[in-house]
Amino acid sequence: MPSTAELARAARIALDLARAQPDVREAEAFVAANASLLARLHYTSHIPCNGVEEPKSTESFGLGLQVVLDGPGGPRVGFGSEPSDLSPAGAARALDKARRAAVPDPDFESLPRPDGSGRTLAGYHDPALMAVSDEALVAAGWTVVTGALRTFLASSRLAERAAGDDALRALGLIVSGDVAMLQERIAIASSHLPGVETDESTLLTAFVTAMVEAAGAKGSGGAAATRLEHLTDEAGTEAARAALDAIGGERVPSGTYTVVFGRQPVADLLDNLVLPACHASAFYAASTPFLGRLGQRVASPTLSIHDDGAQPGLVGSKGITCEGLPTGRTDLLRHGTLAGCLSNWYESRRLLRDPALAQKLGSTGAAAAAALVPRNGFRFGGGGGRMFDRPPGIAASNVVVEGSEPVTRDELLRRVGDGLYVGRIWYCYAINGLRAGDFTCTVVGDSYIIRGGRLAGPLRPNTIRINDNIATFLNNVVAVTKDAKPTTVWAADAVVYAPEVAVAGVRVDAIAEFMEDLP
Repeated sequence: MPSTAELARAARIALDLARAQPDVREAEAFVAANASLLARLHYTSHIPCNGVEEPKSTESFGLGLQVVLDGPGGPRVGFGSEPSDLSPAGAARALDKARRAAVPDPDFESLPRPDGSGRTLAGYHDPALMAVSDEALVAAGWTVVTGALRTFLASSRLAERAAGDDALRALGLIVSGDVAMLQERIAIASSHLPGVETDESTLLTAFVTAMVEAAGAKGSGGAAATRLEHLTDEAGTEAARAALDAIGGERVPSGTYTVVFGRQPVADLLDNLVLPACHASAFYAASTPFLGRLGQRVASPTLSIHDDGAQPGLVGSKGITCEGLPTGRTDLLRHGTLAGCLSNWYESRRLLRDPALAQKLGSTGAAAAAALVPRNGFRFGGGGGRMFDRPPGIAASNVVVEGSEPVTRDELLRRVGDGLYVGRIWYCYAINGLRAGDFTCTVVGDSYIIRGGRLAGPLRPNTIRINDNIATFLNNVVAVTKDAKPTTVWAADAVVYAPEVAVAGVRVDAIAEFMEDLP
């Protein structure tokens, strides 16, 4: 993996090459290197297995060039990239691709310009995670697997079920998933930046599914951290405990329930519905349910959500964006009021210059500019890595969900009384377009029936779907717990610091019985 110094040198060379061309008005060179290390977990008590499979890794590096070209018909904007070659020849090929891809863009104002505020986060990555060995990767995998097996073996419920069998393994204990480590380095040089900006970041995740196959029970667990020393067996123990708790699940009929959304569903709903609705591009395209409502109440006054990419110690923090601008805090919902948007430079400038800004955003002038500070221009790769081969998009970093009067889980359940605890959903997506706010998802596990303010028993997986509107989730908040945990969902770029959230009036539809056995 190239060093940060090598990336910085390549960025400077590529920028100098582009700026030396007589028709280049502006240029930006972005250079990135990413490595993803994976330990696949696969333990089965009744089938020969390795427990932790061989470590795997992928690595990529390259450079991207965005140029603004002068011409008789006006400026044209183009982007080109070159993989695995940081030499002047690689930069020349990227420039040639950018020339051939250049097109007029009437919405383009300029490449990103810093506002004078400096970065506040530097030197935050874990050197041990950046230089981790294969042996340490495998050991991390075994830490998680061992936590799950220890939890299984300590269970009196399993001992009772296995009493008449030849061995505990007849129950079909399964632990599967992965431990993943991400290493990222970037450098960016631009016509408008004073020098070459660099950044280096690391993160660590663990995802586990545990099963008691003979009982048809399944549970899941997860963990995320920024430092290798912070990895524990938490994901494994959580998954095994949830699988044990799922033995003997019940069905519930269709109806309207008070639902406690666990951390994974909260993260999933935000990632697929709330955060996209807060993108500046969604306001420009008039495709958000919050259209024209900046400064207005769009959620319960007890609910606040902000994104902060510069907070030390949070899993998704970055020193700079992939536009070379400082990261920082953006309030999205402040006590239920729409307070700001996630944006990059291009989308901020485009929306602020839109003649329909007041109708689309709900504000103009200084209030609009404050809501559209470009702190979220990232080139993420759909769940990992800062990619050299694409222009910046919009992505959240650390999304923090808070209640104005947070409570314990016991108090949360007491306030619910009778309802459902939904711990894991799958295939959550908007229907009828994002602006309508309608969504659907399937409840696939880690879920329970609440009776008398307590978890009374497991809910059978794959027996209900939630079909509702995001306004219900945002406005009908009963209570929010105190403890938020870093949570990621499949292929997501953001880390959500998610509490458990109780919501009244959620529409739940039972799934026909023959569908239960489908994956």
